[in-house]
Amino acid sequence: MLTIVPFETKYTQIFKDLNIEWITEYFKVEEKDRELLENSQASIIDKGGFIFIGLWNNEPVGCFALIRKNKERYELGKMAVSKSYHGLQIGQKLLLYAIDFAKNKNWNTLELYSSTKLDAALHIYKKYGFTKTPLEDNLDYLRSDIKMELKLKQYNNEYQ
Repeated sequence: MLTIVPFETKYTQIFKDLNIEWITEYFKVEEKDRELLENSQASIIDKGGFIFIGLWNNEPVGCFALIRKNKERYELGKMAVSKSYHGLQIGQKLLLYAIDFAKNKNWNTLELYSSTKLDAALHIYKKYGFTKTPLEDNLDYLRSDIKMELKLKQYNNEYQ
């Protein structure tokens, strides 16, 4: 059973560990990763963002962050699920929670950056209405080769 809870300082290390686990499996840890993971309270939450932890039978197994870009646009990032718990649709449940949370906050847009190496993740993002949008120059991550966004007002009409 999955329960999704807001970040507390007791989850600082698991948030970092879950992200390091998936990043190092496919890529290398970059400077922006270190900035967000070493002090997630200051780099995400204190800047108006949110972090959530997915608990499976009260054990932290997944996470994601909503990083504030402006008052109506947030970046979905640092989403991870422990490899031991893959196949249980935890990532999809975390994503749906993020979308619902954003809709309840009346945000306009959720954006994310990913890599075309991550087929399963991209499939899930597309399934829930994210569409490809042009990448900017000078991105924070070398691994980012795709940007997607979800227009939340449109989502309310099409996916309900």
